Amino acid sequence: MEPAGWQFSDDRGQLSTAGRTPSRVTAYIRAGATLWDHGLAPHAVFGSLHDGAAVDPAKAGSLPPDDVRYLGAGGALDLEALLSGGPDLVVAVSYGGGQVYGLDPDTAKHLEEQVPVVVIDVGQTHTLDGIRGRFGALARSLGARGDGEQQRLLDAAHQRLRVAADLPSRPGVLALSPAGPDQVHLARPHAWPELRELTEHGVSMVRPPEGAGANWATVSWAEAAALHPNVVLADVRSNATPLGELRANDEWLRLTGRARVLPWNPEAPDSARSHTRFFTSVAEALEAAVN
Repeated sequence: MEPAGWQFSDDRGQLSTAGRTPSRVTAYIRAGATLWDHGLAPHAVFGSLHDGAAVDPAKAGSLPPDDVRYLGAGGALDLEALLSGGPDLVVAVSYGGGQVYGLDPDTAKHLEEQVPVVVIDVGQTHTLDGIRGRFGALARSLGARGDGEQQRLLDAAHQRLRVAADLPSRPGVLALSPAGPDQVHLARPHAWPELRELTEHGVSMVRPPEGAGANWATVSWAEAAALHPNVVLADVRSNATPLGELRANDEWLRLTGRARVLPWNPEAPDSARSHTRFFTSVAEALEAAVN
């Protein structure tokens, strides 16, 4: 006999259960934006220690700001704030080791004593397909319906990307996060599932210098400009230096003088809809880079 009620085993191997399907979901903003793309409206979302008192629009995806409560982030985010509104499920993410991202460990521990918590691992050991699949499974358990048309569009975006990446000129793509007027963080492609997938589709990713930093290599803007990429994926989250503040930076202007700049959100929603937009935009940039 199948068990009554709702249950879901998360990426820690922890089984969450409830007497009925949860309907008041509080989620880390990336997870909440993903659920929204599946047709599920989270009751509230929260940010990480990198976020502030206002919601980061880059991370929010398609979430309607007037309809989904933002509970805050960092030191302002305590157990009382997380439990406000009476959630019957919390959806969080982890970057490995089962650690709930964005929450103080003690807060996360006490939260799980009050309400079921599902954690999806979005770390570098997982593929983009795998992460998207896990969120899809969670969404279906919460009542979402499959979207075959969106999967077809994603498949088409993959094919377009493969064709664009196979152009004779092999345009180079560099992913980065601006860190002020003097330095920039360059993404190591193997450390980011979406960048690894670009590589797997044939995209020529520009690799930063070896050295310290598992996910990023921190260099000067002059060093970044010397890599001569054709396409730049620029981090537009609120914790990155806004691109508008770099207009007087000669090395930024040299870097982008020959490169197309695409906004990049390293914490984009993990949905077919979001990934279709990402792959399509990169394919368009690669196509334009040779014209």
